[in-house]
Amino acid sequence: MDTRRSDSGTSRSVQVRLAKPDDAAMITTVINLAFRQVESFFVSEDRVDVESVRNYLSSGLFLLAKSEGTILGCVYVEPPLRNSDLSPALPGAHAYLGLLAVDPAHQQSGLGSVLMDAAEDYCSGAGAAFVDIKVVSLREELFGFYRRRGYVETGTSPFPADVETKLPCHFIDMSKVLNESKKKALNESKE
Repeated sequence: MDTRRSDSGTSRSVQVRLAKPDDAAMITTVINLAFRQVESFFVSEDRVDVESVRNYLSSGLFLLAKSEGTILGCVYVEPPLRNSDLSPALPGAHAYLGLLAVDPAHQQSGLGSVLMDAAEDYCSGAGAAFVDIKVVSLREELFGFYRRRGYVETGTSPFPADVETKLPCHFIDMSKVLNESKKKALNESKE
């Protein structure tokens, strides 16, 4: 995957690519910088450490927005489930996106949308009919962004119990249909 665009905040070209294991430290830095700036009112700890990023890389992948050798942002993707590595995704399969992060110096430049577009395209190409996300209930500024992208609320889930928070919170679960024809075929198979 090699998607290029011009960063509206600067004149540089941005490339979106799959992360490699040796990107783990830089991914950790970008995620923690981005989340620390907006989540410090309810959580004191870093969002991830290098080991947890390596664990994410063993169960999914990260897409990186990079320019001139610098990682400007990332998003985590768990592709849809398959019966085997060679089989297509299961009907009605859900993918998961999380840890969307853009370096604070490059926020409000459209990079978050570029990463979301790339992640949704990746999931659709992997056979997902839906993509799911979890948004912290206290991050009210995010709901409009995701709704404009076609996500709808589907329920709630608990915030990790091992993360100490300054305020009570939970996740709002949201989902988006990636491919209407896959959704229609799934509905018809259930009838």
